[in-house]
Formats: sequence, structure tokens, C-alpha cells
Amino acid sequence: MPLAEPHDDHLPEEDLVALDGALGNPDDNVVSETFDASDPTATGDGPAIEPEPSLPEPVRQRIVTLTAAVLPTLPADEVPVPLRRVAKFAPNRRARLGAPVIAAQLTADPLFRQRVTARVLADAGDLGAAVVEGTAPAAADPVEVAALAYLARPRGWRELIDASGAAVRAEADSAVVAELVREAEQRATRAEHDRAVARVEAEKLRDELARVREELGQLREESRQVARTLRETQARERKATELLATERGRAARASADVDAELRRARARLAEAEAAAGVARASAKEARSVDDARLWLLLETIGQAAVGLRRELALDPVDKLPADFVADAFAEQPGTAPAGPAARARDTDDPARLDQLLALPRAHLVVDGYNVTKRGFGEMSLEQQRKRLITGLGGIAAQTGDEVTVVFDGAERMHGLPPAPRGVRVLFSRKGETADELIRRLVRAEPAGRPVVVVSSDREVADGVRRHGAYPLGADSLLRRLARS
Repeated sequence: MPLAEPHDDHLPEEDLVALDGALGNPDDNVVSETFDASDPTATGDGPAIEPEPSLPEPVRQRIVTLTAAVLPTLPADEVPVPLRRVAKFAPNRRARLGAPVIAAQLTADPLFRQRVTARVLADAGDLGAAVVEGTAPAAADPVEVAALAYLARPRGWRELIDASGAAVRAEADSAVVAELVREAEQRATRAEHDRAVARVEAEKLRDELARVREELGQLREESRQVARTLRETQARERKATELLATERGRAARASADVDAELRRARARLAEAEAAAGVARASAKEARSVDDARLWLLLETIGQAAVGLRRELALDPVDKLPADFVADAFAEQPGTAPAGPAARARDTDDPARLDQLLALPRAHLVVDGYNVTKRGFGEMSLEQQRKRLITGLGGIAAQTGDEVTVVFDGAERMHGLPPAPRGVRVLFSRKGETADELIRRLVRAEPAGRPVVVVSSDREVADGVRRHGAYPLGADSLLRRLARS
């Protein structure tokens, strides 16, 4: 049984290595051997020692454990030098690491063995006394009895060790037999379990077979139904084929009837076209008569208007509507323009401009910088204005229409050449743009008067169109000026 003794759990690893080196000294052959050495160990010149008996492994381990347990209880001077380091080990490390040294000292040092035996027998109690007397209780552990007999070495101790070895071997054989029995029982249990599983699987397979047979019967029934349905479908298909042939014959007859009706309709259409030609000729003659009547009516209205003006004695007007807008909302020529005008997004044919300017009393309003920057933007602003105004003077002279050109400007400009006859030049005042001034000019005109606004600015075009004016792109005017 283990004894309580102080131990050193923190012994450095290098000390353990040094200890192992000390235990492996080749001069001490006895230390490196186990208990079952077959040769006697000689000490000096003394007589040969009787060979140690061969110990079973459990007995050998128990002897080392008992010795390791009592090592710390011995006085320091009674502990052999090789075992003094081992005595400082922890109990669990003492028997494991110091086993070779302990075995060697027990064999080589009878005095040390006697000291260990005294303390072990004292701890063993009645069992130790019985072993010393050479009689061991039948119920005692044979390993413990053999270990105590080896240490105490009473009369007949070798027989006790042999008996213990036989008992240990018998126990080992019994353990092997028990293990074999246990394995056989386990195999039997597994076999029984496998048989149970096999029975369950067999039941499942029987159920599956029954289900498959049932499904096979259902499939056979469905196959018979499908075959019957197929036969019925084939019969209906034959009937449908016959009906199709009949309908094709009817369709052929109907197509022939339709072709005949189409020919008749074409003949009636030709007759209708001939009648329509006669009707158009008659309508043309009637329209000529109506035109003559309309011309006569307009001449009558014109002469009546001349007579009415002479009767009312109306004097010619000095100002036109655009003049009032110029006086109320615009300043006369100012400084340089505030910034670049918007680009036109559409280009119109100059023939359209000529067509609109041919209307009686037409008013042409031009977005000045929008046209000049698109047509000749490489010139200075002064040259741009001069070129545009000169060209508009030619258009005014040719058509006799009223022409107004609008430029962006904030302050009065001095030194500008006079505008040509029939051309009005306006500059927007500070805080306003030429676009706003153009829209005011359009709104000032009476309803029904043709007003043509030339600008490629989409906002300007949309704004004047809502007030009845005709917006045109800057390209139309530029082409018209290039043609003059």
C-alpha cells in the first residue's frame, strides 16, 4: 500500500537525463539488469550469489512500487547514492522512472533490501507476519504475497514466488478464457441481432413485393385502358379524315365561288372607277365655276373696303404694333451681348420662308445673335450685327414686309450705323433677354397677321408657336441671305 511522503514534482528535466546517464554506467552491470537475471552477481572476491528467480511481470512491478513508496521514509544516509535522486521524485514518477535503479539496488544491496523489507512488512501487518512465517493465507493476493516473500525471503520463499507465478498465469489464462467467452457472447449477440435485422428486412421485402405486384396489376389494367382508348382514337381519326376530305371538297367549291364573285367585284370596281372619273371631271368644272364666283366675291369685297376706307376717311397709321413693344419694353442699342445664344435644333427650307414672306403684311422677327453666331460666328459682334442688318435690309426692300431684328444688350451703344429702310433694330434692356422681347413682339400682333420668327432656340420656337406665329430655323434665313 502507498505511503505518504514528501516528493519533488519540479525536478528539472536535465537532472532526469543526468540520472539516466548515471544509471547506465557500463561499470555497474547489475544496475542495468531486471530481476530475472540468470547469472550470479559477484561483489569483489566474495562467494557467488544464488541466481535470482524469474519473477512474473505483475510481481516485479509490485516490488518496485513497494520499494518506491518507502524510499522517502528512509533516513538519507540509509538510501544508496544511486537512489537519492529517485527518492525526490513524485510517487507516480518514482516507480516509473526509477524502476531499473531500484531493482538493481534490491539485488545488489542486501542491507538496503532488509531496510526496505522492515518498513514494507510493518505496513503489510498480518499478511507480512504470515509471509515471514512461510505461510500465506489462501485468500491473499498472490502478487502481494510473492512481492513480500521476495523482499523478506523467509524459508521457502522461492516456492511462494513460484506458486504466485502459477496463480498469476492461471489468472491470466482465466482472463483470456473470460475474454474469449465475452467475445463469443458478443458474436452471438451480434448474430442474433443480425438475424433479427434480416427478419425485419425480409418482412420489408415481402411487403415491397406485394406492393410491386399490386402496382403491376394496376399497370396492366391501365395498359388495357390505354389500348382501348387508342383504338377509339384511331376510329375517331378515320372519321375525322373522312370529314376533312368532305370539307376540302366544300372549300374547293367555295373558293371557286369566291373567285367568280371576285371577278364580278372587279368588273363593278372598273365601272365605279369610270364613273368616278366622270364625277371628277364634273367636280373640276364645278370648282372652276366656284373659283370664278369666289374671285368675283373678293373683288366685290375689296372694292367695298376701298369705298369704306374712303367713306371713313381713315388716315394711314404712323406706328405698327411692334413699335409700341419697342417703346415699352426695349432700350435702343446697348453694349456688347450678355452671352452666347442657344443653337437652333431644326433647319427649314428657305422656300418656306419665301412662302411665308409672300403673305400680305407679313412681319419677320429675327433672333439676331442666334442667327449670326450660327452663320458667321468667326467675326466680331459688331461685324456680325452689321452683316445681318444689311442682309435684312435687302429682304425688306424685296418683299416690302416689316422686319424686326432683336439683339441681347444691357446698355446703350453709340456710333452704330443707321438701320436700313424697313428694318427695326432692338436691344433688350438690362435684366431681360432677346427671347423674352421676341415673345412680347409676337403677343402684340393682332390675331390673323402672319408673323414669322427666325430662331434655332427650341424654347423660343415653342413659345411663339403658342401665340400663332410661324417659327423657322436660323438656317432658312442664312440660306435666303446667301441667295440674295
